[in-house]
Amino acid sequence: MKHIGRYRLDHRVGSGAFATVWKGYDPELDTAVAVKVLADNWVLHADVRERFLSEARLLRRIESRRVVRVHDVGVDDNRPYFVMDYVNGGTLADRVGQVEPVEALRLAAEAAEAVQVLHEAGFIHRDIKPSNLLLDQTSEPARVLVADLGSVKRLADATGYTVNTGTPAYMAPEQTGGIGTFDGRADVYSLAVVTWELLTGDRPAPDLSTSSGRSASWRPQRRPVAEIDGVSPRVVDVLTAALDPDPDARPQDAQTFARELLAANGAAASAQPANWPAPLVWAGALAVFGLATLTAWLLL
Repeated sequence: MKHIGRYRLDHRVGSGAFATVWKGYDPELDTAVAVKVLADNWVLHADVRERFLSEARLLRRIESRRVVRVHDVGVDDNRPYFVMDYVNGGTLADRVGQVEPVEALRLAAEAAEAVQVLHEAGFIHRDIKPSNLLLDQTSEPARVLVADLGSVKRLADATGYTVNTGTPAYMAPEQTGGIGTFDGRADVYSLAVVTWELLTGDRPAPDLSTSSGRSASWRPQRRPVAEIDGVSPRVVDVLTAALDPDPDARPQDAQTFARELLAANGAAASAQPANWPAPLVWAGALAVFGLATLTAWLLL
């Protein structure tokens, strides 16, 4: 059985280029934990090691129920690790193509609210994707938490040259070049890709008509959201704006994106009573009117 520090490592729950996350057990607190361990091939790289520990410090500093909490940091046999809450519901990657549209939009709005917490703390995530958005099922309905802050950058530093980091299929065009200015609207773009994927089971198709000098942006060209039962056609307008290659055309922060997404879907639902199709509403009204008229006549 594997251990690191005082923690038992039960099984691997995720891995990337730089680290592995384990579901573990803390015997002193008698609770499940998540343990993130720097990969062996990076332990001697001072810059990677520092970035790994910076993620732990940042998670510790941001006190929010929408961001995974860190409880402990340590080094075992020269391998840095840190210990976090174990979030029991998997990730949004597990829900792609598995949830009804209304739930997909709720989860997407939850994810945007979580990202907004980072922005308000002065950071850009830079690697928003379904596998970095965790589901806490101890609350009802399930709550979304943002995790994996290994690519986080201070908003104040997101200008000039920057290392190209993130997952290409979810990255905003201004983020992929490595040179230029970008801000929280890059995360809004990524959230829109995640939302599209939750709703349709697919990421939006690439727009190869993007002007030269920039990587292809992602545009909603596959199954239109308007064709999915339970979703207002206005939702596709919000997603199209959020996926615009021009950051100025997008919702200006993650919270605005969440609000516009829910409002767009709710507009159609509020246009008429939820369980009363318009013809039935009129038929019911006429029946009531006719009954009232008959009653009045009988009383004459």
